[in-house]
Amino acid sequence: MGEVRPEIVKPRTDKREYRNVVLRNELRVLLVSDPETDKAAAAMDVNVGSFCDPEELAGLAHFLEHMLFFSSEKYPLEDDYSKFLNEHGGHSNAFTSSEDTNFHFDVNAEHLSQALDRFAQFFICPLMSQDATSREINAVNSEHNKNLTTDRWRFDQVARHVSSKDHPYHKFGTGSLETLDVSPKSKGIDTREELIKFHKFHYSANLMCLCVYGRETLDELEKIVSETFQDIKNTGKMAPSFPGLPFLPEHKQIIIKGVPIKQRHNLELTWLILPELKNYKAGPCRYISHVLGHEADGSLFALLKSLGWASSLSAGENERSSDYSLFSIYIELTDAGQEHMEDIVGFTFQHISLLGRKGVTEALFDEIRTVCEMKFHYQDKYQPMHYVTRLVGSMQLYPVEDWLAGSSLPRTFDPDAIKQEIEFLTPENVRIIWSSKQFEGMTNETEPWYGTSYTAKRVSESLLESWKNAPLDPRLHLPDPNPFIPTDFSLKEANLKMQYPYVLRNSSLSKLWYKPDTKFQTPKACVMIHLHCPECKYSPESSVLSTIFTKLLLDYLNEYAYFAEIAGLQYSIQRTSHGFLLFITGYNHKLYSLLERIVDKAVNFQVKEDRFLVIKEKLMKDYVNYKFQQPYQQAMYYCSLMMEQNRWHIKDYLETLPSLNASDLQAFFPKLFSRIYADCYAAGNMTTKEAEALAELIENRFTSSPSTKTKPLLSSQATEDRITKLDNSEMFYPISGLNPDNENSALHVYLQVGQDETVMNILVELFVLSAKQPAFHQLRSVEQLGYITALVTRNDCGVQGVQFIVQSTVKDPNGVEERVEDFLKSFETTLTNMSDEEFQRNVEALVEIKLEKHKNIYEETNFFWMEIDNGACKFDRQQVEVAALRALTKDELLEFYINHIKSGAPMRRKLSVQIYGKLHMQELELLEDGKNRIKDLFSFKRSQGLYSSLR
Repeated sequence: MGEVRPEIVKPRTDKREYRNVVLRNELRVLLVSDPETDKAAAAMDVNVGSFCDPEELAGLAHFLEHMLFFSSEKYPLEDDYSKFLNEHGGHSNAFTSSEDTNFHFDVNAEHLSQALDRFAQFFICPLMSQDATSREINAVNSEHNKNLTTDRWRFDQVARHVSSKDHPYHKFGTGSLETLDVSPKSKGIDTREELIKFHKFHYSANLMCLCVYGRETLDELEKIVSETFQDIKNTGKMAPSFPGLPFLPEHKQIIIKGVPIKQRHNLELTWLILPELKNYKAGPCRYISHVLGHEADGSLFALLKSLGWASSLSAGENERSSDYSLFSIYIELTDAGQEHMEDIVGFTFQHISLLGRKGVTEALFDEIRTVCEMKFHYQDKYQPMHYVTRLVGSMQLYPVEDWLAGSSLPRTFDPDAIKQEIEFLTPENVRIIWSSKQFEGMTNETEPWYGTSYTAKRVSESLLESWKNAPLDPRLHLPDPNPFIPTDFSLKEANLKMQYPYVLRNSSLSKLWYKPDTKFQTPKACVMIHLHCPECKYSPESSVLSTIFTKLLLDYLNEYAYFAEIAGLQYSIQRTSHGFLLFITGYNHKLYSLLERIVDKAVNFQVKEDRFLVIKEKLMKDYVNYKFQQPYQQAMYYCSLMMEQNRWHIKDYLETLPSLNASDLQAFFPKLFSRIYADCYAAGNMTTKEAEALAELIENRFTSSPSTKTKPLLSSQATEDRITKLDNSEMFYPISGLNPDNENSALHVYLQVGQDETVMNILVELFVLSAKQPAFHQLRSVEQLGYITALVTRNDCGVQGVQFIVQSTVKDPNGVEERVEDFLKSFETTLTNMSDEEFQRNVEALVEIKLEKHKNIYEETNFFWMEIDNGACKFDRQQVEVAALRALTKDELLEFYINHIKSGAPMRRKLSVQIYGKLHMQELELLEDGKNRIKDLFSFKRSQGLYSSLR
């Protein structure tokens, strides 16, 4: 081991211990000791990414990321790593970026050492057999096919395509069958040999960073890591560097017009800047993005919104390297904004000019620094796997002392550094990508990998001059001081040390559940308020009007509540099947003030016609764009339509929305809140008196407002959740995909089991835990049916089931279903021959998952709220189910499979949703009718029984 390096800056409230070490092979390591954790995790970041792909093998780095999961010399059994993690409560994933490849996993804490030993073999002696290589190319190709109809991927590649061909930014990084198999073969290139060479050349220990998180002491972790990872070879390779810039002069001062898949107008302004990494303690990009991305009064977004030209805006640094970064402003335009692109860009440069001339102030920097310090020092714990994944990325970029803080903690006000970055944001340096369906038939080029139509033209000199010299609009100014920054971080003493929530207050209008914080000791709270409003779901019209109300309310609140979000007080208002769910979480000091403003805006709601029209337009696009959802998402949607009562089809919304106007909403509003019931939950750093004040606020404002005059629900209006109870039959619903150009088909197989009952619940979960890794390995890794392949549980308001989800271009849905049934048939042998030891490992893995501690107040709130909201209120569910699990036998699991899961099982209730994509339309046309084929999903739903409601 090398010397211990400088002390790492860590949050004041963080009780974990950290140590940085360097192994003898120069592998840099960060150890995190957390004696309280029940999950261990590790991540390895290798300083090589798609920028290093050979010219003739686009996507090789990404393909190698896939291949390292298969097997190694030490663990030659294919999929041993994933099987081990699955049996011990773990998960794994990886990603490839331009300059890095990141691998990460978590596992039950007591199994960290064994998991690390398997993980280390990725970097020591991977096998990459010819057979596995040939198969996994198909998975990479399936992943690429999945992205072909996603605008984010399409326009990212357009940006890369219109760049310097001599810079690796220009490359196609995902890879496909063409780039990794067909084209290399035609040139006599052996892809497997190139994978092995790439790994040997680039995967050098001195270019890697490892972060390990466990409950062991730092000394114990250091010993484990040293013994496990010291055999990774260090070839002394220099870190890859990519001198030069991706944009030449001809790639600036241009407007790229492209045709998206979805009905949407987007505008993206991008500039090359210095990477903030070079001056991260001053945080110049954070400062600039704070001002340019602000949404309160005086901001660019507030101005564009008032003109009816934009529906969202964000700004910040994105693509970054050691030599350059890209700074982008993203604006979603309305139809009216689409006609004013040049004016919008002009306003953007006016705002940048204001920032450069008057906007660099120490007072604003101090406010940003205060918020950043608050968030850093009072940050919550979260899942260890996500934590190590973030940390290991920081290890590649920052000095040891700032591995935890990174650029999240600006410390030095450096006006020159901020102004230097602002000077890059000029009309002369800008690149504009403007996407809209309006450009169909107006383009002359096609991006080769995704097939996006586009055209690129230079900005005229006259337009550049108008952007440079426009006078400042008086409606633009710098942000006002933030009134929501908390100053009281004191912890409230809980009167009762309650393990579970209890009813603190109950009336005809509301019920308040309360759970003081006795565990996390942070100055934060969570509030959930579910307003049950029967009028919101009466018809498709009332449902759409309720949705517009929700979006308008958020729209009206934005300029005020945006300050709260900046200051760490997050909120959301969502439409539910029964009304509206208001969620607020963050620092408790000013939480009541935010809730008060939200409720006041709601009860005094007035429809502004101009904003109504903007929201209506955006909602119409959302409904129209639904057809571009991935086929597997469409399959899950149809299944939900058939399972849930009182749910309208999206086509009903599409038919209803065009005829609705502002007066309809204004007339509907008094009815909407004429009768309500509020389920409330308050948890965290809050006294009983403060919690009661929240419920009283809701009741008093709604009942006293002349515009609502709210009364309690009638007994006949009580909320209920009814779920379709499938007959003991096997039904299937075949239908063409909504997007005729999408080649992917999808299958969703749902095996319904029964309603909330302890032993049944654990049998469903144990079956899925035992079968999901073998299913993934067989259907995805071996048979290569598709990149998206999953076996998971399903829970509809307490009704439990099992679901297979597969998206494929390889086979039509009927063919995929045959493979699923063949897997289930073979799995009977697996279950029958399962050793007692393996069965017990699966039981203990599920026990550990159920007993995993909540990491923060939000996780705890989410668990208890689900019990409250679905009406079960089984707050000790995990403990009860664990006791039942430990008494379960393998024979009971096998009996469950025989009765509920296997083909022909006496209690099997199967619903199959089949989405046929472009490649399989002929198979759909040839499908025979039969008594098991569902032709109309609503007729089918009416023919089935219903489960009782848990409410």
